[in-house]
Amino acid sequence: MKVLVTGGAGFIGSNIVDELIKENFETIAVDNLAAGNMRNLPKDSVFYKADICENLDQVFMAEKPDIVIHQAAQVSVTKSMSDPVYDGHINVIGTVNLLNTCVKHGVKKFIFSSSAAVYGSPQYLPIDESHPSAPISPYGISKQCAEQYIQLFSSMYHLPYTILRYSNVFGPRQDVNGEAGVIAIFIEKLVKGDIINIYGDGLQTRDFVFVKDVARANIAALTSGENSIINIGSQSQVPIVEVFRRISQILNVEVSPNYSDERPGDIKHSILSKEYAEKALKWLPKYSFSAGLKETIKYYQGLL
Repeated sequence: MKVLVTGGAGFIGSNIVDELIKENFETIAVDNLAAGNMRNLPKDSVFYKADICENLDQVFMAEKPDIVIHQAAQVSVTKSMSDPVYDGHINVIGTVNLLNTCVKHGVKKFIFSSSAAVYGSPQYLPIDESHPSAPISPYGISKQCAEQYIQLFSSMYHLPYTILRYSNVFGPRQDVNGEAGVIAIFIEKLVKGDIINIYGDGLQTRDFVFVKDVARANIAALTSGENSIINIGSQSQVPIVEVFRRISQILNVEVSPNYSDERPGDIKHSILSKEYAEKALKWLPKYSFSAGLKETIKYYQGLL
């Protein structure tokens, strides 16, 4: 089986590539390197520098992938608020272009990285897959719209899919630029002795899931979860101030954060149910938050 990963040189994509190679799948990474980095990929991996919004026929004709794992995206809620046109172009138009290419070249399954942002402000916790979708940011809308296109293409062209709605993913290789990488940002700033900003009161909670567990979920989706939408999270809540405290403690740093105004588009509390993931994918996270945090800190200490 041959698997093509868009955004394959990025944070989550490269971890998926590692897991695919480990499991002996033929693997192709595609990335425009706007956010991804070649250092994230094994030296002998098959790589194409290409943009999902442009013509990908040559890549697909050369490689003939059986399955596409679509990770390439604009991932910042804040960026989507300031530039919704760019967000929509990458996350919606790019996905439609990729879907069209998959149909044209006979791809057998499409696996998509969606987000808990499609739910908006939770009506109840933990959020299961039946929770209403009411995004409060352009990013959330773009992910919801991409999901609808995937389902439409499946109906029209019989392209099987699995949509994975991630909670807050963290781990090695996460970009420190952008709110999506709060753990990476805290680590970098604490190691360098920079000032930490916490938006709001810091009591907002997130469901953090380690990137290697997310990679495993994508591997499971290669053969399971057909035509399903599945949450991928830890079903646990960690306040942002607790994230700051735990990182400071591990690094043995004593410093007080600055508190700033809440940001538009931010959700106060988020926690995803993992019950359906266990049923549909036979997947549960293996890493605790503490174990994932220690591995992440060790990675960044080697870089900074």
